[in-house]
Amino acid sequence: MLEAGTDIRYIQELLGHQSSKTTEIYTHVNIKDITRIQSPLDRVQMEENDRI
Repeated sequence: MLEAGTDIRYIQELLGHQSSKTTEIYTHVNIKDITRIQSPLDRVQMEENDRI
């Protein structure tokens, strides 16, 4: 679920964990997924460039 883009807070809720630290034990983030994270500001800038 995490690699598919589900926020870890939703996963935490689904697993019934009180602490996100517990959820982090059960989830492993793939390094290639971290490199795909895009800042919302980058997306806004790209959208503005597309309009020009």
